Amino acid sequence: MQQAAIKNIVIVGGGTAGWMTATALSTILRGQYNIRLVESDEIGIVGVGEATIPMIQRFNQVAGIDEAEFMKATQGSYKLGIEFVNWGKLGDRYIHGFGILGQDLWTVRFDQYWQRLRGLGKARELDEYSITRMAARHNKFMPPRRDLANSPLSDIAYAYHFDASLYARYLRTVSEQRGVRRTEGKVAQVSQRADDGYVDAVVMESGERIEGDLFIDCSGFRALLIEGALKTGYEDWNHWLPCDRALAVPCESVSPLTPYTRATAHRAGWQWRIPLQHRTGNGHVYSSAFMEDVEAQDILLANLDGKPLAEPRMVKFRTGMRKLGWNKNVVAMGLASGFLEPLESTSIHLIQSSIARLVQFFPDRGFNQLEVDEYNRQSRFEYERIRDFVILHYKLNQRDDSDFWKQCAAMPVPDSLQHKLDLFRARGRVVRFDNELFAEAGWLQVMHGQNLKPEGYDPLVDLLPVEEAEKYLESIRDVIGQCVQHMPDHAEYIAQHCAATRR
Repeated sequence: MQQAAIKNIVIVGGGTAGWMTATALSTILRGQYNIRLVESDEIGIVGVGEATIPMIQRFNQVAGIDEAEFMKATQGSYKLGIEFVNWGKLGDRYIHGFGILGQDLWTVRFDQYWQRLRGLGKARELDEYSITRMAARHNKFMPPRRDLANSPLSDIAYAYHFDASLYARYLRTVSEQRGVRRTEGKVAQVSQRADDGYVDAVVMESGERIEGDLFIDCSGFRALLIEGALKTGYEDWNHWLPCDRALAVPCESVSPLTPYTRATAHRAGWQWRIPLQHRTGNGHVYSSAFMEDVEAQDILLANLDGKPLAEPRMVKFRTGMRKLGWNKNVVAMGLASGFLEPLESTSIHLIQSSIARLVQFFPDRGFNQLEVDEYNRQSRFEYERIRDFVILHYKLNQRDDSDFWKQCAAMPVPDSLQHKLDLFRARGRVVRFDNELFAEAGWLQVMHGQNLKPEGYDPLVDLLPVEEAEKYLESIRDVIGQCVQHMPDHAEYIAQHCAATRR
C-alpha cells in the first residue's frame, strides 16, 4: 500500500526545544526529509542555567554526542540529585538522589527493612544507603564503572547542569552539520488550509512563505501554531501549583563546585541554584498572589553565592498543559506544550520524551487520527504523573510561617496523588504506574524527606531476624562509604576530563 510520505518538516522556534528536536530528527531521519528551523535572534530563550535528569544521556547517545565535548561547549557540571532545603519544616534538608537506594533482599524492597529498623532506632539516615546522595554530600563524582558489576560504583546515575544558551548553540552546530536549514526572522502569519484547518505554511515578516507537511511548535509560551493558529486550549493547574512567576539571575561561582542542584523554599515559593563551570544559575519561583515582585527580587539577590552578573529577568507562567500536544499537523514541544515548574528538572526531559513519541508515531501525510490520539494519551499521562510528583513537595510541608505554605498543606490534591499518599502512609509502599517517570526511590526520598511517616511496613520483613537485617543494612552502608572515599572530587574530575575554556 503506497503511503504519501512527508517531505518537509518546519520547526518554529529555536532554543532548547527547537534545537533538540532538530538534532534528534536530523539524526534519526538520516537526511531523507527536509528539516527547516525558523527562529529570531531578537527573541530570547528562557533560563540562565539548565538542570537535567539522567535520561538525557540516552538523548546524547542517540544523537551521537560526545560527553566531554558537550560539557566543554556548555560550561557543564555533573548532577547527582537535588538538595531540598526548608521544604518540610524550616531547617529541614534532604537530597533526592538519582538511582537506587540500598539493595533489595529476596522479594522485599530495601526500604521496607530500613523502615522497620528505623522505627527500632537501628538504622542510619537514608543518605548513607545511596551512593549518589553520599557522593553529593562529599562533592564527589565519577561516571559508573561498568566493569565492577557487583559494586555501587557500577550504578552511579547522573545528569548534567549546563548553560541553556550555550546548549542551544551547540545543538545548532550539530543540526546544521546534519542538514538542518536555519532561517532567521520572525513569523508574521500562520497560513492554514481552508478545507480542514491544517497549517500549510508560515509567512515571515520578510514576506517569505515557508511551506511544510509537519510543523513542530517550539515557540515557547507564545505557542504560535498550537494555540495562536489552532486554538487548542490550555489546562491550568495553578490551583495545585500556585507559583506563577520566576526571577532568574546568574552570579559568580564559589567553591566547592557541588554536583547537585539546590532548591531552597522561601516564604512564598523557592529558589534554585544550578552550579556551572563559569558561573552559578539562580532563580526565585514564587506566587504573585502571596508576594510582591520587589520582595521576591530582594530575597533572590540576598541569597546568591556571589556577585550577580546581570539584572534579574522576569518570567511569567501558568503551570499546566496544552489540551492536545498534537493537533492536526502541529506537534508542540517544550513550553509550547505545557509548563511544569523546574522543581524536579523535568523540562528538558519532557522535550526529549515528546520527540521520542513523535518518532514512535511518525506520520505520513494522512496523519492517522488513532496514532495522534495515542500520542496525546501518553503525553497527558506523563504530564499528569510528573505534575503529581511536583505537587507532592508542596502538599507535604509542615511550615506555619506563611499563608502560602499553609494553603499548600491544606489543599486537596488529584486522586492519583492521594492514592500514592494513602498507600505510603499505610505500610510505606510506593507503587509505580505504567512506567511513569519517577520511580519508587524518588517518591520514597521526598515522602521521607518531608516527614511523612508510614504506620506500618511489609509483613514479610519479619521473616528476617532483626540482627540479620541490621547486618544487611550495615554492610550496604559500609560498602557505599568505601566507594565514596574512592571517588574523585567533582571539580577535579571536571578539570581532568571536560574543563571548558575560561572566558
